Amino acid sequence: MSDAKQNLLLFFDRPSEPCFMQKGEDKAVFEIPDHYYPEKYKRLSNTLANRFGDDAGRSIPVRNIALPNLALPMELDYNAQFSLFVPKHRRMAGKLIDIFMTMRDVEDLQSVCSFCQLRINPYMFNYCLSVAILHRPDTKGLNIPTFAETFPDKFMDPKVFRKAREVSNVVTSGNRMPVTIPVNYTASTSEPEQRVAYFREDIGINLHHWHWHLVYPFDAADRAIVNKDRRGELFYYMHQQIIARYNMERLCNGLGRVRRYQNFREPIEEGYFPKLDSQVASRAWPPRFAGTTIRDLDRPVDQIRSDVSELETWRDRFVQAVETMSFAMPNGRQVPLDEERGIDVLGNMMESSIVSPNRAYYGDLHNMGHVFISYSHDPDHRHLEQFGVMGDSATAMRDPVFYRWHAYIDDLFQLYKYKLSPYGDDKLDFPGIRVSSVSVEGPAGPNTLSTFWELSTVDLARGLDFTPRGSVLARFTHLQHQDFNYVIEVNNTAGQSVMGTVRIFLAPTVNEDGEPLAFDEQRRLMVELDKFTAGLRPGNNTIRHRSLDSSVTIPYERTFRDQSSRPGQAGSAEAAEFDFCGCGWPHHMLLAKGTPEGYPVVMFAMVSNWNEDRVEQDLVGSCNDAASYCGIRDRKYPDRRAMGFPFDRPAAAASLQDFLRPNMAVRDMAIRFTDTTRPRARR
Repeated sequence: MSDAKQNLLLFFDRPSEPCFMQKGEDKAVFEIPDHYYPEKYKRLSNTLANRFGDDAGRSIPVRNIALPNLALPMELDYNAQFSLFVPKHRRMAGKLIDIFMTMRDVEDLQSVCSFCQLRINPYMFNYCLSVAILHRPDTKGLNIPTFAETFPDKFMDPKVFRKAREVSNVVTSGNRMPVTIPVNYTASTSEPEQRVAYFREDIGINLHHWHWHLVYPFDAADRAIVNKDRRGELFYYMHQQIIARYNMERLCNGLGRVRRYQNFREPIEEGYFPKLDSQVASRAWPPRFAGTTIRDLDRPVDQIRSDVSELETWRDRFVQAVETMSFAMPNGRQVPLDEERGIDVLGNMMESSIVSPNRAYYGDLHNMGHVFISYSHDPDHRHLEQFGVMGDSATAMRDPVFYRWHAYIDDLFQLYKYKLSPYGDDKLDFPGIRVSSVSVEGPAGPNTLSTFWELSTVDLARGLDFTPRGSVLARFTHLQHQDFNYVIEVNNTAGQSVMGTVRIFLAPTVNEDGEPLAFDEQRRLMVELDKFTAGLRPGNNTIRHRSLDSSVTIPYERTFRDQSSRPGQAGSAEAAEFDFCGCGWPHHMLLAKGTPEGYPVVMFAMVSNWNEDRVEQDLVGSCNDAASYCGIRDRKYPDRRAMGFPFDRPAAAASLQDFLRPNMAVRDMAIRFTDTTRPRARR
């Protein structure tokens, strides 16, 4: 692997410090051509090169190339916030991604990056370089640092950084004690929504949402970067699962399920004060006061002029497409929304990426909903305020209104699902296969799931610019659970060995009032825990499967991975997993919090016919373990069934018990929460 390929990772180190300053543990400096220096540094170029180069660990010569036209990406102010939801920002990012993708080799990419890093908004630069590394064939194998390391200001209380800078200036690197991130620092207990702040403000959850949008970008000249297999359906399903998970958390904490934000003219009851500062923009993230109403936007600085009525028009056109089960192409031709691909088309329409079948007509409902809410405090830019947390995919999930907005978006998708016929036995049953029971084994006892608080540590040194070198540790508290095993008893009477797909879901059993949930409500609250294949020999089979191996989650070490601890060299067999590896629900949030007395849930297990599920393809790398929410890079989604099957559409059943077929089983369980905090054990 060339040094230039490895050197690309240095651009993620201390992202606001110029690249001619020392980067990385080996104090590397980029030797850039004189005309690459911005105007403010040109007179000092020789002085700066000598100052930072004299004691550098190594020097990296930068090739002098004919630079592309960077006028569009440079329109975003260096100290502004960057949002994938803002159309102008998406166009700028798309152009920069195209520039990075079309560099003829890694050395040219390194060269243009060194020029851009000194001039282009750090948030946009980081995003675009990440997308390029993810998709260029000559950079596969590079493991990009987690966004929480690079821009920790998007994830934690700014007081942490003041303390961290004090510690790093006063104490030598080897003796620095971790700085503690306070728990529940955004509101008091008198705010009911604060009961689920541990979920909304979890660093891993917000990293997942940012990383998903990194893996599935909106715009690029190369459609293959955007137009991935079942991308629209995955957009629908990943967010549907977030809402199902959040609703279970709310029910565990004595809160009602999310109320849809469906009347765009009514005030948003919940306020949100994020308590975040932007290190790049050097200002606090704006709050949204309770009772705020979204208003027409007129922000020339962002090239946004849009009325609230546009949201309603786009919504009505989407609903019309569902009601007629067809969508309009730009030439006016009506195309049916069929059972197999309909949800994928609707997902692309809703997310409004470049693969939307008719972007001009169906508009930009999902993204602009984020934008309207994020600018609700300053819709006409009279106060020169930037967007709130709903405007950034790395921070949006912190805000209670994110879940209200996405609950409504999910309702629109469900209109389509209700148009589909219930699954019959030909889809649900697996003749010859009988699942007699499902249970769990673990330290909490049979059929009891255990949760608690865990204290973990993350190194912020990579993201703290202009501070002394060395580790800067921050300690934070998050939900965790005890690992457990699934035990599924299956009898195969088919007379021969067969392959099955095991699907495991978890759902609440009662509503806010303690009454049994109607099945149609319960199926929409089904949380996917795992999906895997199992060989079934004739007769009785006992399937044991670890919760650690979930197809939904990635382990803690990948959510908060430390670049320096990765195995092997980038590009080697043992390090074949690259940036895609960071996409996945954080494993520490696999289960809802539960209650001290044990929150009642039901576990559902199903074995379907693998021959009807399988997708013929070779898998690449070893980061295929979070496929349920993230797919598999450069490959088809590894399941032919609809995402969320068998609960993705209404059923002709009055209860979960009525829904069961011989190849399914359920078990009542409890999630028991212990209000203690344990230091994270080394594994």
